[in-house]
Amino acid sequence: QVQLVESGGGLVQAGGSLRLSCTASGSLSAIVSMAYFRQAPGKQRDLVAVISNSGIISYADSLKGRVTISRDGAKNTVSLQMNSLKAEDTAVYYCAAVRDGPPTSPTYRYWGRGTQVTVSS
Repeated sequence: QVQLVESGGGLVQAGGSLRLSCTASGSLSAIVSMAYFRQAPGKQRDLVAVISNSGIISYADSLKGRVTISRDGAKNTVSLQMNSLKAEDTAVYYCAAVRDGPPTSPTYRYWGRGTQVTVSS
């Protein structure tokens, strides 16, 4: 079992920045990569960014250049720095770990509860 606790999020004006963090506990050895996804109302859950234990990173094309994902030295916390936020970035952001499929697919076994990010225009 892996538990994921998210922090960060909130309300920000367009053009602003936010930092999300996710701390994993439990069976940390099962984690090969950690990811952030987001889901807006009425839409599917889409990848924001994913980082592997070896530091391989993938970003959603729509977010490249505006987001940075990182992991700490102990590899049990992942952070997502988001800059130049737009109204269309408004969504619930989820941390995920222990994938059952491709790293960019929302087929992870463990999910955080999600944190709301609202960008006002």
